[in-house]
Amino acid sequence: MPREMMFAEAIAVAITEEMQRDSNVVFYGQNMAMTDRDPFVRKFGKDRVRITPISETAELGIAVGAAMQGLRPVVELYMAEFMLVAFDEVINEAPRLRYMSGGQVKVPCVFKAGFGFAAGWAGQHSNCTYHTMMGIPGLRVALPSCSADAYGLIKSAIRDDNPVVYLHHYMLMLDKSPVPDGDYLVPFGVADVKRPGTDVTIVATAWMVKKSLAAAEMLAKDGISAEVVDPRTVAPLDVDTIVKSVKKTGRLVLVDQAPRHASAAVVIAGEVAEHGFKYLKAPVKMVTALDTSVPYSETMERYVLPSEEKIVAAVKSVMAMQAATV
Repeated sequence: MPREMMFAEAIAVAITEEMQRDSNVVFYGQNMAMTDRDPFVRKFGKDRVRITPISETAELGIAVGAAMQGLRPVVELYMAEFMLVAFDEVINEAPRLRYMSGGQVKVPCVFKAGFGFAAGWAGQHSNCTYHTMMGIPGLRVALPSCSADAYGLIKSAIRDDNPVVYLHHYMLMLDKSPVPDGDYLVPFGVADVKRPGTDVTIVATAWMVKKSLAAAEMLAKDGISAEVVDPRTVAPLDVDTIVKSVKKTGRLVLVDQAPRHASAAVVIAGEVAEHGFKYLKAPVKMVTALDTSVPYSETMERYVLPSEEKIVAAVKSVMAMQAATV
């Protein structure tokens, strides 16, 4: 029977199980292992669960070195923005060493961080920076949208022999949904059709999947059948599943919390333009954040970010454009 778990709980359970399964998995971060009462310290001890100095460059550099020596580090960075001060390790060190050594060196580490905190955290903690990482050869980027995917993707990330940026959305952390029993893994590069449909394809990531599913419910009341596709990983990106869906529906709306010109949506739109243009009955529509920093004001935040209403309006616009050309 599937287990009901909160999103955050699913991640913690999966890491615990992986540490029990493999003694080479270590877990550390700036606010971890602060007391002996820490549940990970109590279970695995301070050799495998450690607090680090306030230095992201040191944290990620340690992970790269430890991974090269056979460990499987999971670095708790808390916020994706904290990675930006250590981008040399993220995009120039960890992903390159396996290639530069001719495959002799593996770097199996996980850089785990929350992102997109759209709840009054404003300009420096509400960002979606995955577009900066999804095109880096050798680096994998995971964006779970539900408890099952959060659980299965972190397990796959820990077992992968490549560095993985594992990004969990803050606005999903308390959401509860089923997680399959057993050693459930979600493979990288395999998208998931969260809701089947026939009239329009909506491709969304992370928190935007939840909003897209809500929008699909609203559209169904108006007789519009929306298929919602979640890539789950943006590196590697499952272009085939997206194009297959577009071939069926003939229309595509891309939903991404990132700003329009710094989004995964732009990359997906380009792939569909090359591989699925002949299937489109209407132009591709993108529902993204505006090209601006996220404001503190709740009213302005709603204005800047995508919403269910904006998704519904975009879908109806592509439906109307298709109808006008018939």
